[in-house]
Amino acid sequence: MSTIATLPSQAESWLDERGRCAWIAAMVLGFILFWPVGLALLFYMIFVKRTFSCAGNSCRSRKQVRADRGHWRAATQPSGNSAFDTYREETLRRLEEEQAQFEAFLARLRHAKDKAEFDQFMEERAQAAGRTDGEEGEADYQRRADEYRGTRPAPRGDHGKYE
Repeated sequence: MSTIATLPSQAESWLDERGRCAWIAAMVLGFILFWPVGLALLFYMIFVKRTFSCAGNSCRSRKQVRADRGHWRAATQPSGNSAFDTYREETLRRLEEEQAQFEAFLARLRHAKDKAEFDQFMEERAQAAGRTDGEEGEADYQRRADEYRGTRPAPRGDHGKYE
């Protein structure tokens, strides 16, 4: 009788050792053999094991989260040694300044990259239009300006004249 009573806890520890994939395989196998078993495993995984509540191996237990919070609190509280506290504050300030400088450097780097890409786009666009320098020639500009102002008639070709 005791062997049968300990079987579920042994199965649970065996599946826990093998990870989430073993639990999912057991659930699928339970659905294949007898659907209520698969359904029971699914509910157990969701509500008791919280299998689907975290992504991948990034899940941490509540004890680990509490311990991390405790370490953070200990790191921000004064230690009682004024020399060490001064050193720690100075180091943190220096690291914050370096981080700000690095972020500014990344922003300048992104801006330079964007500018280079834009300049390349404009150059390719100008080459596609038949101009290598990216600007209109002075004669072309003057001709178009005169046509717009009406001082020089646009060339008409030999399409016949109206009389």
